[in-house]
Amino acid sequence: MTTTGQPALSAAQIDAFVTDGFVRLDAAFPRELADQCRAILWRATGLDPDAPQTWTRPVVRVGDIALPPFVAAANTDRLRSAYDQLVGIGRWQPRGSLGTFPIRFPSPDDPGDAGWHVDMSFGWEDNPSDFLSWRVNIHSRGRALLMLFLFSDVGEDDAPTRIRVGSHADIARQLAPHGDNGMSLRELAVDGFAGSRHRPEMLATGAAGTVYLCHPFLVHAAQPHRGKQPRFMAQPALLPDPASGGDASDDNSPVQVAIRLALK
Repeated sequence: MTTTGQPALSAAQIDAFVTDGFVRLDAAFPRELADQCRAILWRATGLDPDAPQTWTRPVVRVGDIALPPFVAAANTDRLRSAYDQLVGIGRWQPRGSLGTFPIRFPSPDDPGDAGWHVDMSFGWEDNPSDFLSWRVNIHSRGRALLMLFLFSDVGEDDAPTRIRVGSHADIARQLAPHGDNGMSLRELAVDGFAGSRHRPEMLATGAAGTVYLCHPFLVHAAQPHRGKQPRFMAQPALLPDPASGGDASDDNSPVQVAIRLALK
């Protein structure tokens, strides 16, 4: 629950998550926190926010930053309530940071990382340098949610993440025959994620402070930046609590309900 005692997500929003594979939470964290985090990220890039001539690469990646503004952004009352609603009370770990930040700059160049994909959730221990060998299984071992945190205002021209609406169901059907071992990104991507090509596409736009909470199987992609101001975003996983056995959520959670419906 939030400090007001009201759940963060309505029943309609939870139904939309099950059907579409994501829910948008506006004002999930305060704009003031987004501004603080963005200032820290600008310093980490070594670039000048007032000198666009220094923005020479289409994407700059900044590593994990476990400073208080980022921790606070990831753990607001609204977000914690939404995590409980989508994954299950006691089934997830609080975030101590927000992972890598792919900061996208206006550029005519191909960023080189704009292919459709699903985020993998285990297997890097065996092959840390071969990300195509990393895996995901039908239980979403090691990942409870995919999350998109917007730290700048993101419009349609500002390289918003592309989402294939409902594609989590297609991935669930692909994964189901492979059981606990799951599939690697190399195996899933062999056809360019053609199995979800028929799905409608939407853009993860919004004001700074917006968070998209996504099913772990949602197919999504980056894109070139055609706007004027850099886009600041984090895309961390919500991790399962180890006591839960490492799977995404309990059987009655919206994450698992979506998987079961896909397999009917």
